[in-house]
Amino acid sequence: MNTSFDRKKHPHRRYNPLLNEWILVSPQRANRPWQGQEEEITEENRSVYHSACYLCSGNRRANGSQNPVYRGVYVFDNDFGALLNEEVDFSGEHSGFFTLLPERGINRVVCFSEDHSLTLPEMSVEQIKDVVEVWQNQFNELAALDHINYVQIFENKGSIMGCSNPHPHGQIWAQSSIPAMVQKTQENLKSYFEKNGRTLLEDYLNQEIIAAERMITENDHFAALVPFWASWPYETMIVSKQKRENIAAFSEKEKESLAAIIKDLTTIYDNIFETSFPYSAGIHQSPTDGEEHPEWHFHMHFYPPLLRSAEIKKFMVGYEMLAEPQRDITPEQSAEILRSLPTIHYKKK
Repeated sequence: MNTSFDRKKHPHRRYNPLLNEWILVSPQRANRPWQGQEEEITEENRSVYHSACYLCSGNRRANGSQNPVYRGVYVFDNDFGALLNEEVDFSGEHSGFFTLLPERGINRVVCFSEDHSLTLPEMSVEQIKDVVEVWQNQFNELAALDHINYVQIFENKGSIMGCSNPHPHGQIWAQSSIPAMVQKTQENLKSYFEKNGRTLLEDYLNQEIIAAERMITENDHFAALVPFWASWPYETMIVSKQKRENIAAFSEKEKESLAAIIKDLTTIYDNIFETSFPYSAGIHQSPTDGEEHPEWHFHMHFYPPLLRSAEIKKFMVGYEMLAEPQRDITPEQSAEILRSLPTIHYKKK
C-alpha cells in the first residue's frame, strides 16, 4: 500500500511560471547533519564615516574622482562599470558557434545615505522613500535614452554576496539589450496575459492572499511573500497590489508604501539570526524599448543565501548547476518563520 503524499515530508517538484522552470523540494533533508563550510560572521560596529571608504561623503574614490559632501542619496556613474556608454562600429560578421554582439550601456552606483554605518532596515521609511524616489528618477532618465532598452535596479548586501564595500548602496545597470532572464520572464508574462487578459502576478498574488500560508506582510499597496517556487531558503518577493508596469507609475503613497514594506522585510531578515542579513535584491519591471508592455507587473526579488544560521549558507552547486534548483526547507516553513518575526530591529530591543 502506497503512502499518501505529504508535501511537508516527501520530495516533489514545483513549477515557476515566471521562468517556465521547475525546482526540486526535498523537505526530508532539512535536518541532515552539517560538516561543511561555515562563514565567519562578524557584527561590525561601523562609524558614520570612514576615511578609507570610497563611497563616503567627501572622500576620494579609487579612480581619483572625489565625492561631493553629500547628504542623503548620491548617484554617480560607476568608475569600473561592466558596460560602456559608447557606440562602436560593428561589421556583424559572425557565424554558428562564435556569434557575438556589442553591448552598450550605463552603470551607476546609488549611495543610500551618507551614513556609513547604516543598512536599509536601519534607515527610516522616509530615508528609504528617498531611495525609491531616486530609483524612479533614474529609471525615467535612463528609459528616455534611445539606446537603453532595460533598466536593472539591484542591491548586493554583505560580503558573502560579493559586495565590495559595506557603505549602504545599490547599483543600476541600463543596457541596450533585454537581459536573458528578463526576456524569459517577459515571454511567460506575455503568454499568460494574451490568454487571460490579466497579468500573471495579479492572479498569482490574489491566490497567495487567499491561501495565506506563504504571505509575510502587506500594506495598502504591496505584499511580501515567499514564492511557491522559491529556490533560496528565505527567498521572498514584493509584488504591487495594483498592476503597475514599472516604478515610473508609482504615486507618492505607493512610493511610501514600497519604502515601508522594504524596511519591514529587511528588518525581519536581520531578526532571523540577529545579524545583518545578506542578500541580492532586484526589481523586475517592464523594458524601456518603446513597446507596449501590458503583461508586466512590478515585483522585487530578494535572494538571501543563509540557511540554518548566520554561519551556514545554501550552496547552489552540483545538482543545482547541472540539473535544476533544489531546496530543503519548504517555502511554507520559511514563510512561517519569517511571518513570526517582529518588524522592530533586534538592535532596538
